Amino acid sequence: MAFLGISEFKHFVGVVEDRFDPQKLGRLRVRCLGIHTSDKNKIATADLPWASVVLPTTSAGISGLGQSPSFIVEGAWVWGYFRDGNGLMQEMVIVGTLPGKPAELGNTEKGFYDPNYRLDKDGEPTTISIYPKEMAEPDTNRLAVHNTEKEHGSLTARKAARLEPNGEVKQIPTADFDEVGSNIKASDTDNWSQPEITYNAVYPYNHVFESESGHIKEYDDSFTIDEDGIRTNHYRIYEQHSSGTSYEIDTAGNRIDLNKASYFNITDKDNKHYIKGNSDVTIDGRHKVYINKSGTADNNYDIQVGPNANVNIQVDNGNLNVVTKTGQFNFDVGSDWNMNVGGNYNLNVQGSETKTVEGSTTHNTTGSTTIRGSTIDLNP
Repeated sequence: MAFLGISEFKHFVGVVEDRFDPQKLGRLRVRCLGIHTSDKNKIATADLPWASVVLPTTSAGISGLGQSPSFIVEGAWVWGYFRDGNGLMQEMVIVGTLPGKPAELGNTEKGFYDPNYRLDKDGEPTTISIYPKEMAEPDTNRLAVHNTEKEHGSLTARKAARLEPNGEVKQIPTADFDEVGSNIKASDTDNWSQPEITYNAVYPYNHVFESESGHIKEYDDSFTIDEDGIRTNHYRIYEQHSSGTSYEIDTAGNRIDLNKASYFNITDKDNKHYIKGNSDVTIDGRHKVYINKSGTADNNYDIQVGPNANVNIQVDNGNLNVVTKTGQFNFDVGSDWNMNVGGNYNLNVQGSETKTVEGSTTHNTTGSTTIRGSTIDLNP
């Protein structure tokens, strides 16, 4: 008597034709070589038995823990065994997949092929299966084999993202502050660009995962050894959403984030940053900062600049406005206060004005001077 394949062991090789398990257990309908005919008129896909999939030991396979079992796609070749041995051969267990090098594209009208069809350029269905996508090419991901003749679309897009339409590397401008006289000194102005793509995968060291829609993960352990025996590591980590939003940790350890849409960061508690080098921020749109929305006392906005550095603010074409609705506006200047006004200087004080000068006062004007008041006392 056969039980779980212990006696009368019967294995199978077949092609997945359906993965839409009504029980959502990750089961697959498989057409088996030597057991099922390729004629769908005799055995339709819907009449094939469901096969359970063995999960790796990294998945618990219970209560939703571990990875989802529903990733093998139609058209994939699989190997397994029948739990009911040479009996009815209905209780199938899939142990693994069998990648290959397809000699032809699939035909949806025949068995042993993916029954899902591609659309032509006019959006009409064809008899060509969705999988395999290519023929005469290994089923191994192009990013893993480093296919230089047929480059993976993700890699092509990554290279293009750092280039202008004319092929030159995009230069991101930083703040370009105009130095005025001898009192205002600005930092050096430099443009910056996205680091060069360091992809240089060597088979079999680039470990790649890709989903149907184009979500990608790469864990690249590639290295090369030159003729002098010197080893060069090409280690990288790359993760991409199908929209193109991605992050990469390149060979040098640099992290590059590319967001094709908006970026939202919501933190329930503190957010701290420590940058040991320089920081450049370039914004094409507006920039707003709202501090102490809760109105809690002493939640201040503090900016401190260490010794031998300046705080420079430049408005190229607009106004610089500072408003305190109810509080004071305080300046404490440790040395000289220099002000250069290109137009008029207007000061409107609703209360009294008190000015104390410890030294002398010199007032120079090339025009007239007018002083008005109900009482004017000079040295009372």
